[in-house]
Amino acid sequence: MAESLTLDLADAGATEAFGERLATALLRSGAAGLNVHLEGDLGAGKTTLVRGFLRRLGHAGRVPSPTYTLTEPYALAGWRIAHIDLYRIRDPRELADLGLRDTLGPAVVTLVEWPDHGAGHLPAADLRIGLQVSGSGRHLCCQALSVTGSSIVDLLAAIPGLQEPAAP
Repeated sequence: MAESLTLDLADAGATEAFGERLATALLRSGAAGLNVHLEGDLGAGKTTLVRGFLRRLGHAGRVPSPTYTLTEPYALAGWRIAHIDLYRIRDPRELADLGLRDTLGPAVVTLVEWPDHGAGHLPAADLRIGLQVSGSGRHLCCQALSVTGSSIVDLLAAIPGLQEPAAP
């Protein structure tokens, strides 16, 4: 059972392709839902990853960052998906006032940007995906935090063309 996966992604296209592979792993997993925490500085590629994820599930429209709306809901391929951006949240207790708990649930896929801004008020993450700018690309670390997360990491590792970088 895999605990983590690290990759060097050459550019935004590779980041989006990883999002597509993440959605493929979800589809293959049979999981009822998934909670993904996306971490990284501004411009690290969190929304780009979500764009690939949603496109793989059939979304053809624009994928905006929900910085101002906080949540963008989607219904795709039989899944309820919530793309959440907590960048503007300063106190995690604000989430109760926003009714975010009504959006979340065990049969919902949540992709949360800036999850630390909602600490203690979000469902536990199955996966933590960290993105860091690395030259013109990104360094990605995907860490499993649950049995479901481990299953997803195993499935990701088995997808052809997705390889960990060679050890230095």
